[in-house]
Amino acid sequence: MTVQINTVSFQGIEVRDIEVQVQLSNGLPAFNIVGLPDKAVAESRERVRAALTAIGLALPPKRITVNLAPADLQKEGSHFDLPIAMGILSAMEIMPVNELMNYVALGELALDGTIRAVNGVLPTALQAHSTDRGIICPACQGVEAAWVKELDIIAPPSLLGLVNHINGRQILSSPKPLLKNNPDERANFPDLKDVKGQETAKRVLEIAAAGSHHLLFNGPPGSGKSMLASRLPSILPNLEPEEILEVSMIHSLAGLLKNGQLQHLRPFRDPHHSASAPAIAGGGSKAKPGEISLAHRGVLFLDELPEFNRNVLETLRQPLETGQISIARAEAHVTYPARVQMVAAMNPCRCGEVDPVTQICARGQRCSLQYQARISAPLYDRIDLYLDVPPVRAKDLSLPSPKEGSAEIAVRVQAARNIQTKRFSAYPKEIRPHSNAEAEGKILDEITQLGDQELGLMQRAADKFQLSARAYHRVLKVSRTIADLEGVDDIDVKHITEALRYRKSRS
Repeated sequence: MTVQINTVSFQGIEVRDIEVQVQLSNGLPAFNIVGLPDKAVAESRERVRAALTAIGLALPPKRITVNLAPADLQKEGSHFDLPIAMGILSAMEIMPVNELMNYVALGELALDGTIRAVNGVLPTALQAHSTDRGIICPACQGVEAAWVKELDIIAPPSLLGLVNHINGRQILSSPKPLLKNNPDERANFPDLKDVKGQETAKRVLEIAAAGSHHLLFNGPPGSGKSMLASRLPSILPNLEPEEILEVSMIHSLAGLLKNGQLQHLRPFRDPHHSASAPAIAGGGSKAKPGEISLAHRGVLFLDELPEFNRNVLETLRQPLETGQISIARAEAHVTYPARVQMVAAMNPCRCGEVDPVTQICARGQRCSLQYQARISAPLYDRIDLYLDVPPVRAKDLSLPSPKEGSAEIAVRVQAARNIQTKRFSAYPKEIRPHSNAEAEGKILDEITQLGDQELGLMQRAADKFQLSARAYHRVLKVSRTIADLEGVDDIDVKHITEALRYRKSRS
């Protein structure tokens, strides 16, 4: 007898159908899994055997062959346990196969028969809904699948519970989405009221948040660079519904969704500078998403930027431009979304012995030049806002906390984002930017039309500061964001002048 159960395989956030084909045949007892399984899949036979024994069933004294089709696609992970067990139970006529054909199943089996959580339930639920099927998933992740409306969900706590439900001896209740008690969690973030002084740095942080621009703080140790960057999430707008789905699918694949709740806040990822290229860009033998994909639609904070391996930093150049990253491995070729806002901090030199007035290293200018040269010119060129952060003065530290904090700045940032959302809503969804930083080509030309005076200033600045074509356009984007913060339609000379102040020139 041969039965087929649908399950899934993950390639990036693309979900592909896998058929679990189970055949019972005469011959010496054996349990074989075929179809390019990895170690975790091959070990499924031991977990399935133990789970069936735990619920009082024994495998038949026949040869059992489980084929994961298509056979030429590499299978990985423990989420095949449940569909393999379901296929065997159907072949043994313990579960009616016709009741299971309209479901996609995934879940890991514990040795006692309980069904444990696995990664990727949300994208699987979306795939099942798009093909008019239901989903069978672990009970603890039913609330995650329940975010997909009008989806038939069976979320059993154990294999025995699933058997009883399918056979009509027990009815499992449908899970409901778990709503947040506090939808605005920004109140839990560090507040900019904690930062005394550094008014220019706060202004740059506000511009970066309003237009989703890449930002680099350069300053001596203790000047507050990391403190400022860690407070950026407190002024960022919440994710839009479409963005929530994008971010949550990636986090579901990585197993980072907590209690089945979607990711409503923009991610803030701050990997250590010892991180490897696969950890940042994604990869490894299984082509997993890296930090730049986990920070999709959020912030990737790189502290001590020059201390990162040079090869790691160079891998960021393409995704910072395209908003996605392609990982090619022998076993997989995957493209992950990577539309991030990169925020970085660095010291002027490695030793940190910088004169607070001249900003020159006490060990000589060569120390500073060599250290900053560890960041390539193409990577510098992709950074919209560059600011030298001076040391905080002692008299500033003795002042009371500023009256304006994250809450007040977040209101202005949200107003600027609302302007951009309204502006870009006229464009087709396929090319519609989410912020000024994403505008390219014809769209950028239309939103940054300049008068004669402003155009002349841009041309003179391009010659004086040796701006590349990319840098020229990024100055225009920052100018557009500054104008949006003021609530004006036209870019003025003062907006371009301020944008040029935050540009690292080549001269």
